Amino acid sequence: MDVALMDKVSIIIVNWNGRNHLATCLDSLAAQSFKEFEVVLVDNGSIDGSVEFVRHAYPWVRLVELPENTGFAAGNNLGFNQARGEYIVTLNNDTQVEPDWLELLVQVADDHPHAGMVGCRICSFTNPDVIDSLGLAICKDGMSRGRFRNRLWSSLNLPAVEDILIPSACAALYRRAMLESVGFFDADFFAYAEDTDLGLRGRLAGWGAVIATGAVVYHKYSQTSGSLSPFKVYLVERNHFWVVLKNFPLNFLVMLPFFTVWRYLEQAQAVLASRGTGGEFRDGDSRVELVGALLKGIWDSLRGMPQVLRKRRQLMQMRKLTGREYAQLLRHHGITFKELLDMPAQAASQGDAT
Repeated sequence: MDVALMDKVSIIIVNWNGRNHLATCLDSLAAQSFKEFEVVLVDNGSIDGSVEFVRHAYPWVRLVELPENTGFAAGNNLGFNQARGEYIVTLNNDTQVEPDWLELLVQVADDHPHAGMVGCRICSFTNPDVIDSLGLAICKDGMSRGRFRNRLWSSLNLPAVEDILIPSACAALYRRAMLESVGFFDADFFAYAEDTDLGLRGRLAGWGAVIATGAVVYHKYSQTSGSLSPFKVYLVERNHFWVVLKNFPLNFLVMLPFFTVWRYLEQAQAVLASRGTGGEFRDGDSRVELVGALLKGIWDSLRGMPQVLRKRRQLMQMRKLTGREYAQLLRHHGITFKELLDMPAQAASQGDAT
């Protein structure tokens, strides 16, 4: 790779003990048809030999070595400080990209200067036809989920480019100009829902978001923390409240207790019926730990409320959407709680809901 050309795009990969994923990911980047990019790999204190492996096998990767795990959000922020690109691309370490992935992503970004964010077609690593995410959709209580998750790509008929609410940071392009105006990830989130927060901040500031459906990424879902681990449940529960408190219109905030109780009732029903993620909970070995993680997430979200509200006041000073416009945007890209919980009967209707 020619270092002199590495200035159009910076790809940031945050890694924590993911050595077994890195060769697949980095080899697919080396095979890209678009060459004007650099890779900044931020290692979050791995102890599995990731740093030595990358340094030896991929000398063209810029390594940022950290002594401990700072989380996905802070890791990307540190990578951004080192990045030189006009476009900043976040990419999970447990992914593989098609050879024309970056070329198509950049082409869409160039053609849509109003878009501060461009998402990708993210599919299952084990079954390329199964969708992981086509952008993120959002519930009325702030919980977000991959749009069209678990649907078959071959069953859809989507255009090459279409509007979305926000992309998934698993694989997403962010325009540097947007990041310089609204900031990058909120490091207090550590991991999970940090991309929802960033995307909504960008939308509030007047930036658009589109998806390049031809830019294909294959993802090994939740390889770092587990699909339903107590750690993930804690972070998701805490962070989604912070997303709402920071970003949602006032009329949504007033209704948050009602929507939260509604979701808990839907979750209880899913567990009793052993359907969707309720079935995962019921079949798991750590049910007590998961409930404890949920309660701790609620408690810590309340403890952090004063600081989050201070961030909200700063954010609202630079918003360019009216409350009505923002509410309409959230409703247009909304999903139901049943869709959030992977309830099978509702999955087929997701395309209409988004």
